[in-house]
Amino acid sequence: MKYIAPLLAAAALLVAAPAFAAGSAQDKADQKAASEALARGEILPIVKVLDIALAQVPGDVLKVKLEREPFGFKYEVKVLAKSGRVREVEIDARTGRVIGIEDD
Repeated sequence: MKYIAPLLAAAALLVAAPAFAAGSAQDKADQKAASEALARGEILPIVKVLDIALAQVPGDVLKVKLEREPFGFKYEVKVLAKSGRVREVEIDARTGRVIGIEDD
């Protein structure tokens, strides 16, 4: 389980998020929309997304970000590949489809 530390860090951020109320109104709206979409099963949970990313680029997960796009949400997963390069895997948050993989 090479993504336990990033997963725990993400969970800690979600728990601590209310304490950091300095974000913009749009950031708060995006966070609420993402939480509600996850609760309704409209976006994939992070564990599933990490499995998809690591199947494409084996290595260690460095960072995970969820962003709102015109089509919905997408995950960006940064992975330190076994080659030593940092790769970014973009994944459609609803379908799990890999949108693209690029060097970071």
